[in-house]
Amino acid sequence: MSLFKKITIYFMGAAYIYVGIRHFVDPDFFLAIMPDYLPMHTEAVYISGVFEILLGGMLFFKKSRWIAGWGLIALLIAVFPANIYLAQNEAAQQAIDISQTAAVVRLPFQALFIALAYWHSRV
Repeated sequence: MSLFKKITIYFMGAAYIYVGIRHFVDPDFFLAIMPDYLPMHTEAVYISGVFEILLGGMLFFKKSRWIAGWGLIALLIAVFPANIYLAQNEAAQQAIDISQTAAVVRLPFQALFIALAYWHSRV
């Protein structure tokens, strides 16, 4: 495995754990970007936080990396509606203090994160 791949695995694993913890420390940030049409906002924020922590930690271990990669792909797809909602909703943008331009620029990064998760799943 290349050094670059190892670095990205550990960086992304730590990043997912950090963001997952933020779901519990500052749930209002994530609640602000939940689309109105989705049910159980609070539960969804906490559940996605649990999976970010769990899957981020699983990236660190070769035996669980395949599951972590595919789990993260599913998670990234599942949370994408919140990113779209953020890009379209001025109240959500104001709630987390982000411009519409920045919210729109964030959208393609989901594809990058999905590609990284897939790459990381290929042990």
